[in-house]
Amino acid sequence: MMRWPRFARAAGFALVAAVPGMAVAAQFPERSLRFIVPFPPGGGTDGFARVLGGKLNEIFGQPVIIDHRAGAQGSIGPALGARAAPDGHTITVGHSGSLVINPHLYAQTGYDTLRDFAPVAGGVSMPFALAVHPSVPAASARELAAYARANPGKLTFASSSSGPWIAGELFRLTTGTNMVHVPYKGGAPATAAVLGGEVSVMFTVPFTTVPQVKAGRLRVLMVLARSRIEALPEVPTAVEAGYPDLANVSEWYGVIAPAGTPRAALARLNAAVVQALQSSDVQKRLAELGLAAAPSTQEAFGQMIREEYLRWGKVVKASGAKLE
Repeated sequence: MMRWPRFARAAGFALVAAVPGMAVAAQFPERSLRFIVPFPPGGGTDGFARVLGGKLNEIFGQPVIIDHRAGAQGSIGPALGARAAPDGHTITVGHSGSLVINPHLYAQTGYDTLRDFAPVAGGVSMPFALAVHPSVPAASARELAAYARANPGKLTFASSSSGPWIAGELFRLTTGTNMVHVPYKGGAPATAAVLGGEVSVMFTVPFTTVPQVKAGRLRVLMVLARSRIEALPEVPTAVEAGYPDLANVSEWYGVIAPAGTPRAALARLNAAVVQALQSSDVQKRLAELGLAAAPSTQEAFGQMIREEYLRWGKVVKASGAKLE
């Protein structure tokens, strides 16, 4: 009986093993994509998903259906995404609060961040901003802290998810102030509450802040970053405001898929997301929303998720915050 040389047999086996992946890459996507957004319309995740989804539609030639699944501070959407068929046709906005903060706040989220998802690509990153209703008697972050210390429990701060909540807790711990936390289901309702005077303060991303600042309906006292941002160039950084410990508090979004999604499909998705985020029209539209494109490889995004998961676990523990 004729036998192949060992190297030939190995090459043949490798080719056979590669064929399914090659076939997936060539055929993917075969139908429309479902893009789960873990917050209601009108917030930063919605803007990101719509801009990115529109470009993915152009690249793939398949519809991208935005599916808002809000609730539980952004945990319901990822829980649904984790249970989706792992074929690459369901992707989820990987939101920093949902992935790396919620698991430390809730006894049960419905997913394991480090086990149940495959990272696709990084998306955008932006620092939180400290905004107040115009009636608040403070023109700077230091004046706000002084007023809050002089009036313990009088000021309330809104949050749209766990990220802004923990940003508020960090401000409270750093400044020795006592403000009452009031949670909302998304950026739009939280902003509406501050605009209406229901709450005094909010920690938010520029997406929900810039239009209201330009209209004179909100005042931003500080961005929690080391460098000023293009969307709010006149606003001082945390370092300039005298709070360097608050200079690296940001929110980020990326794209994740269910664990077990074929590597070829993940590679195709990553290439498309990176291509979309590197296009000038997408970057322009995101910048108008106060979002800075930050595409990455699958590996780099996965590493960032792991590092941020450990970092925010320590912050949540120090704050004593907990939800059941």
